Amino acid sequence: MAEVVPSFSNSVKLKYVKLGYQYLVNHILTFLLVPIMVGVTIEVLRLGPEELLSIWNSLHFDLLQILCSSFPIIFIATVYFMSKPRSIYLVDYSCYKAPVTCRVPFSTFMEHSRLILKDNPKSVEFQMRILERSGLGEETCLPPAIHYIPPTPTMEAARGEAEVVIFSAIDDLMKKTGLKPKDIDILIVNCSLFSPTPSLSAMVVNKYKLRSNIKSYNLSGMGCSAGLISIDLARDLLQVHPNSNALVVSTEIITPNYYKGSERAMLLPNCLFRMGGAAILLSNKRRDRYRAKYRLMHVVRTQKGADDKAFKCVFEQEDPQGKVGINLSKDLMVIAGEALKSNITTIGPLVLPASEQLLFLLTLISRKFFNPKLKPYIPDFKQAFEHFCIHAGGRAVIDELQKNLQLSAEHVEASRMTLHRFGNTSSSSLWYEMSYIEAKGRMKKGDRVWQIAFGSGFKCNSAVWKCNRTIKTPTDGPWQDCIDRYPVHIPEIVKL
Repeated sequence: MAEVVPSFSNSVKLKYVKLGYQYLVNHILTFLLVPIMVGVTIEVLRLGPEELLSIWNSLHFDLLQILCSSFPIIFIATVYFMSKPRSIYLVDYSCYKAPVTCRVPFSTFMEHSRLILKDNPKSVEFQMRILERSGLGEETCLPPAIHYIPPTPTMEAARGEAEVVIFSAIDDLMKKTGLKPKDIDILIVNCSLFSPTPSLSAMVVNKYKLRSNIKSYNLSGMGCSAGLISIDLARDLLQVHPNSNALVVSTEIITPNYYKGSERAMLLPNCLFRMGGAAILLSNKRRDRYRAKYRLMHVVRTQKGADDKAFKCVFEQEDPQGKVGINLSKDLMVIAGEALKSNITTIGPLVLPASEQLLFLLTLISRKFFNPKLKPYIPDFKQAFEHFCIHAGGRAVIDELQKNLQLSAEHVEASRMTLHRFGNTSSSSLWYEMSYIEAKGRMKKGDRVWQIAFGSGFKCNSAVWKCNRTIKTPTDGPWQDCIDRYPVHIPEIVKL
């Protein structure tokens, strides 16, 4: 009987070949310098003490020459340290957790839909199909005004929701960090769809009696990616204002934005969006680096608003009956994919190791000059990051990014579980995901975190954080009473 020759893929573990390649390329300078240093050391050891002393004595040092040669080095070093951007630290953050009285199980949501849309059973059935496939769980929350039949989205109710969500998150953050109102130098509040007068940032200033010279900003209309836009703005402000603290508040107020019509594309947000908010404390103070949880490494923003389809794919408008809502286009996922492609093209060179950049470059050259049909190489971002926080905008968003970035189930676990437990909390969802990773005890010193968010306009924004210290499993936070139950299995369809 002929001997069966084992295949190469079985006899040689290809993954180890790839690991060897990555280690070789990423440490190429070390491999080149070590032999040189060894050779110099051996040569020095061959010389006796008298020869070394003779060489030292043969060198003639002139004070003027020393000063002249030292000046360029000192000048370059001074310019480098003066122009070096300040380090931005994330001291801590806090996420709002709604009370159980705001909980909206599937049965309650569908009962309300049937009563509100009793003259339009097809719209009710459509919402049920969306909810079955949404990836949401039974514990997501909506504000009190939406629990009424019919809902009562008044200005007073909207302000009430804003006060509860924002003040609760800030109070918890102040308790965690010992932050006092007088210590806040910069305030940024982002809320896309609710923009009252006075602004939400003015509401925070009034509540906490902040200083009269505080630099406050209120961002609206920027969608679910506004949280990272706020981080980018805070970073820029902290670069020019030394020894300062920045308080960033990210939320979306649901009360005034509940759609009461029957247009299918505008009913989607009703099924997905839920209450939530987060308060984040950033600092550029050197003394805060020892207690801060993370250091901000990069922020990359991509704007596709010049394209008409991208601009209108998430659009607030009136339906034929004059009822206002958010229209989500069918092209949303395609546009999000294009925005993501542009974003990772920019962020890739900043974060990817040399081995991945070399493979990407070789594939690009091969496609350009040899074989245009060659499959493009997708960089392995798992080599650059230990944790991924993908905006929990919906199951389709998470599925698409997991597929395109070739991520494992564990890499997207925080996003899926956040969507299941809290729903789409808009710009604050990234912080619930970060909190999930911490609650699971997975965040270690030196770990890198990639936050990815999408928003109307259309925008794709990224932030990269590096963990300053190993995070102890928190005893509080939004996951306090349920983390032991997670992760849970989320079926493709939940029959209602």
